[in-house]
Formats: sequence, C-alpha cells, structure tokens
Amino acid sequence: MTYPTIWRARRGPSVWSDLFGARRELDQMFDRAFFGSNGEAGTLATWTPAVDVRETEDGITVSTELPGVTSDDVKITLENGVLSISGERRQEREEKDGEYHLVERQYGRFERSFQLPRTVDTEKVKAKFENGILNIELPKSAQAKPKQIEIK
Repeated sequence: MTYPTIWRARRGPSVWSDLFGARRELDQMFDRAFFGSNGEAGTLATWTPAVDVRETEDGITVSTELPGVTSDDVKITLENGVLSISGERRQEREEKDGEYHLVERQYGRFERSFQLPRTVDTEKVKAKFENGILNIELPKSAQAKPKQIEIK
C-alpha cells in the first residue's frame, strides 16, 4: 500500500504502511493464485476490502470499504489483541435478457485481521456502519495517552 507523497513527506516512513502494504500484496497474490485474475471461483472466491488505519493521541480508527455489504453480513471480533473483520458480499445476477461481457467487482468471503498495540482499551471499542463504510473506533487506555508535565 502506498500513501500519497504528502503523507510520506509529513510523517516519514511508517511501520504501519510497511506491514499493511505487505499484507495486502500477499492477500492479492494468494487470491490470484487460487482464484484467477478475475476473482471468480464459484462460491470459494475471496476479495480484500480496502482499509485505512488512522492513529491519533486518543486512539486508532480502522475504516473499511464494504460496498454492497450490509451490517448483517459483517462480523467483528477482538481476541487476544487481534481485531478481525470478516463477512461476505453476495453476487446477485440475473441473466434473463443478456450476458455479462466484463465482471470487475469482486464477490465472496472476505477477512482482514490486525494485531493491535497493547495501548488499546478493548472494553471501549465501538463500530459504526454507514454508507458502505465500516468505522471501528479503538480508544487508547488512559495510561497510554501522552501526559503534559508541568515545569515548576
């Protein structure tokens, strides 16, 4: 995954970008190997939704693009410091009056997992699904937040 030049110039190289970029490349490589370049392999096809991970002083936000998916089709779990997002985007095609010449949208099961830092307060995690975007708020624990020290 590459970030715009402005991101790299302002923040410098990031461990997050390296880890997520490598993970995305591996996911895509396995998808191509097992399911072909068009992602179709009957009901076994998988796809990888795009994810943005943003960190602030107060916490981490994971935003996942899930167009064509309802909240009922998504499962979020947090276990042993690993956040997992999984589900399925179902393909609904009717071929009564024509045939498809190109299918670029991907369907099937998806799963993304992220190892969370120990600074996340797992008891206060919140998720919101709106307009095809899943936002997961992972607040930091109080002791993990920066503290201003008064000089006397």
